[in-house]
Amino acid sequence: MAVPMPRIVRRSLLTANHAGSTVLDVPKGYFAVYVGEQEKKRFVIPISFLNQPPFQDLLSQAEEEFGFKYPMGGLTIPCREDIFIDLASRLS
Repeated sequence: MAVPMPRIVRRSLLTANHAGSTVLDVPKGYFAVYVGEQEKKRFVIPISFLNQPPFQDLLSQAEEEFGFKYPMGGLTIPCREDIFIDLASRLS
């Protein structure tokens, strides 16, 4: 039996040189986040996740760790990639 794909789109690791060129590849109704402990990976997720309590918990953790200064230039979520993917698949 096939496992349904979550509504997230994993993007390749974004470097500072490409930060400005990727704004247009985020579809309407989605936003990009960077996830990972060491190596940050870029994910494009639906804005509907913002209303979900588990995602709001991740946002609170991001605020505690980074405040409003994000090292990747965009919203950075301080959790392991596999945990984020599991959470996102449950929210989809």
